[in-house]
Amino acid sequence: MRDSQRSAVYEAETLVRTMFDRADQRGTRSVEVLGSTITLPVERKFGSVESVQTYCNQVLSLNWVVEFWPRASASVVVRARAGNTAAHYSNNTIAVPDDRDGRWALRELVVLHELAHHLGNSDSDSDSDEASHGPEFVDRYLSLVGEIIGPEAAFVLRAMFLAGGVQSS
Repeated sequence: MRDSQRSAVYEAETLVRTMFDRADQRGTRSVEVLGSTITLPVERKFGSVESVQTYCNQVLSLNWVVEFWPRASASVVVRARAGNTAAHYSNNTIAVPDDRDGRWALRELVVLHELAHHLGNSDSDSDSDEASHGPEFVDRYLSLVGEIIGPEAAFVLRAMFLAGGVQSS
């Protein structure tokens, strides 16, 4: 299935990560989005691939995650990825860059993006009738962000998705 929203999803996420980074740098968490002033919650940052693994295990064991998505029972392996330009999910494995230039990926928004892929995949990626960054993925990702990081983070992400033409179901 064609992944027609991929670039729009990534562009929106980059804007949101930039908002979080600038809030951290300024020391103020307030941002204006679509005419509303939002106080951004704290986004967790990770110090190692091992800490990302622990986080993923904890998210996948949350009662509401297990209840919503049967794929939560399938464990995920987190490994380091060569290069620094992207994190990646495939076959129950999340690969995150962890060298000095790739540390941008050791953050909650990126990890939840990859977990949203995991929770939507069937046991075989080829059995899926869902686009990788399609409306169902977007809904899963927004649910994870809203419940785990906070509703303000989900609001900002949804606003950037809408501004970029990203569809949800």
